[in-house]
Amino acid sequence: MPQLDTSTWFTTVISSMITLFILFQLKISTQSFPAPASPKTFSTQKTKTPWESKWTKIYLPLLSPQQ
Repeated sequence: MPQLDTSTWFTTVISSMITLFILFQLKISTQSFPAPASPKTFSTQKTKTPWESKWTKIYLPLLSPQQ
């Protein structure tokens, strides 16, 4: 039974790896990726609550003068 000649395996494996690398590089280079997100500027508007527009007074019954 003849022995398997493995002298060309190194060349075959290396050339296959180089070919796969080139093919993957070509496939990745043709992909279109979305543009990076740019920061969005928000204008901060302060909303007025009903109690901010009215004059209020806090009554503290404990501090009121004794009758």
